[in-house]
Amino acid sequence: QVQLVESGGGLVQAGESLNLSCVVSGTISSVNTMGWYRQAPEKQRELVATITQLRVTVYADSVKGRFTISRDNAKNTVYLQMNSLKPEDTAVYYCRVRDIGRADNYWGQGTQVTVSS
Repeated sequence: QVQLVESGGGLVQAGESLNLSCVVSGTISSVNTMGWYRQAPEKQRELVATITQLRVTVYADSVKGRFTISRDNAKNTVYLQMNSLKPEDTAVYYCRVRDIGRADNYWGQGTQVTVSS
């Protein structure tokens, strides 16, 4: 059974930083994409950033230059370093794993990020 556990969310002021982590337990194939998504109140869930097993990254335009996604394949962990946070970054952040080899898709339970102005 694959489980994703996020951590690192919290309440910060605008301009500050947070580092999110997501640990993936269970068996997934080596061909996978890990990513972060977020959902603000009354808005749809949106992509923040993704990273493949070869470390090819994709970022939403709204976070380019401020957020950095990375992964440690040995630890099955994906990170999201968030700098220069803005109030509009406030959302629940979800970790996602697309297991390409097994055609499966997994989500974490989410971690709240709140940025005050």
